[in-house]
Amino acid sequence: MTTVLDVQRFKDEGRRFAVLTAYDFLSARILDEAGIPILLVGDSLGMVMLGYRTTLPVTLEDMLHHAKAVARGARQALLVGDMPFMSYHASTEQAITSAGRFVQEAGMHAVKLEGGGRVVEITRRLTEIGIPVMGHLGLTPQFVHQMGGFKVQGKTDKQAAQITADAVALQEAGAFSIVLEGVPSELAAAITHKLRIPTIGIGAGPGTDGQVLVLHDLLGLTTGKPPKFVKRYANLAEQIASAATAYSEDVRTGKFPGPEHEYTANGSAPAKDRSQGSPRTLGEASEFVGSEEVRYGG
Repeated sequence: MTTVLDVQRFKDEGRRFAVLTAYDFLSARILDEAGIPILLVGDSLGMVMLGYRTTLPVTLEDMLHHAKAVARGARQALLVGDMPFMSYHASTEQAITSAGRFVQEAGMHAVKLEGGGRVVEITRRLTEIGIPVMGHLGLTPQFVHQMGGFKVQGKTDKQAAQITADAVALQEAGAFSIVLEGVPSELAAAITHKLRIPTIGIGAGPGTDGQVLVLHDLLGLTTGKPPKFVKRYANLAEQIASAATAYSEDVRTGKFPGPEHEYTANGSAPAKDRSQGSPRTLGEASEFVGSEEVRYGG
């Protein structure tokens, strides 16, 4: 199983690594079997799973629900739970309680927090009690209103200096990695070179140690023009629509369900083999005789 020590070793050995978001049992199992070393249960689920315009409405209970499902599906990946808006903002004690629930109830191995400043002390306290922390700087979606929208950060010297200082402070507080989102490539590369711990980029260019994408963006499940930093490796939205249309047509024309999809009483067969247009014999029905188990899912 991937651990935070493995992630540090990736950087030490110069090995680039991939991170993907996961929000449910099946996608977690598929990604885990594909060898993705880190799965992030991101609060981006509010936008791609729950239909919100931002991540701000996502609650701690929402996150724990999805994190539990991911933990049931993954066996090898390092699992990181995203601390949602207002789950660590009231006090350090609130942050410890929320993070503890991710580990104790939801089966996460680490948590992710957005921002610097007071988050540095929260990071220190969490790591002191054994909860690994992934930092998140740059375009931090929980600060969307303060930033005036989803805008690239770190373009001015002052912003760049603050992000760099926050990254160093988070490292010294014990963070095992830092996500750099929506920042100029040159800044991300400079921070990556400065830090001992790994950086994970999203919209931060090729100079970070790892890269993370939202699974739905990678698979082409989200529609419309994607963000500049997204590369679509599939177009599942189109394939799903095509499959649904084909299914609907088969139902309308009577092609589905076919004989191979039917259950029968012992010793009997479907009244008619629709593919041949003639009744089946008892011998031809032998595959249907006996106890049949109805199985769901994977």
